[in-house]
Amino acid sequence: MQEKPLILVTGQHGQLGSELKLLSAAYPGYRFFFADVQELDITDEQKVNDFFKENKPAICINAAAYTAVDKAETDREMAMKVNAEAVGILARNCNTLHAKFIHVSTDYVFNGNADQPYKEDHPVDPVNYYGLTKLKGEEAAIAENPSSVIIRTSWVYSRFGNNFVKTMLRLMKERDSLNVINDQYGSPTYAADLAEVILKIVTSGKYTPGIYHFSNEAHITWFDFAEAIKDIAELKCIVNPIDTVGYPTPAKRPHYSVMDKKKMQSTFGIELQNWKDSLKTCIGLL
Repeated sequence: MQEKPLILVTGQHGQLGSELKLLSAAYPGYRFFFADVQELDITDEQKVNDFFKENKPAICINAAAYTAVDKAETDREMAMKVNAEAVGILARNCNTLHAKFIHVSTDYVFNGNADQPYKEDHPVDPVNYYGLTKLKGEEAAIAENPSSVIIRTSWVYSRFGNNFVKTMLRLMKERDSLNVINDQYGSPTYAADLAEVILKIVTSGKYTPGIYHFSNEAHITWFDFAEAIKDIAELKCIVNPIDTVGYPTPAKRPHYSVMDKKKMQSTFGIELQNWKDSLKTCIGLL
C-alpha cells in the first residue's frame, strides 16, 4: 500500500500554523508533520537537509516567520535568518525532491505610497527591516525553487498567539477609552481563511507557481478595525482616531497596503470572505 503524501508545516505554534493544524483533520489523504524550532530548526541547514532526506515531504508550507516588526529593527541577524536564509534552505530542499513549496510573505514588502490596491508585479520597496527580510525571503524562495508559491498577506489575526484583535478585546475591557491609528489603510486576514486557501491550493491539483495576494475583502484603517471589534464584542470603550505621528514606533509602517487579490481568485477559484464576517467568527470563538 502506498504511503500517504507528507505535508511539512513549519511554525506550528504561530497563528497560521495553529489554524493549519486544526484544519488538517479534514485532509485524511495526507500525513502532516507540524514543526517548530524544537522539532526542526529551519535555520540549521544540516538539520533541514537531513529531515528532507529521511522524511521526503511532498509539500512544505512555511508558516514560520519572525513577525516582531519593531524588534526586527535591532534584532536584525535573527530576523534575516528566519525570514530569508531559512526560506532559501527550505526552498532548495523542496526543489531537490520536486516537492511543492508554499511560502507566506507580507504586504510590508511595499512602501505604502500607492493609492490603489497593490498588484503582485508592483515594484517592491520595504520601509522597515522586517519588510526587507520578508522581501529577501521571497527572493530566496524564487532563486532556490522557481516552482514556489508565495502568498503575501496582511494584518493577520486569529484566536491563537498575539494579534490586534486579542489586544483590542483585552484593552477595551480594561480601559474606558483607547487611541487607535486612523491614517494607515489595509485589509485584515483571518488566519483560518488563509489556512483554508493554502490547503486548497496544495491539494486541489491547481498548484500554479508564482506570487499571489490574499486577505479578507476590506479597505479600512486600524481605527475602523478597532471600531468593528468593539461593536461585534458589544464593548463600551470609546475609541479615538489618531494620526500615525501621535503614535511613534521603532519601525516605520506603510501608510497604505491594500492588495489586489484578483490573481489569487482567478487562478485558484478562491472566494474572498467579507472581513466583518470572518471577524465575527473569530470573536465568537474567543
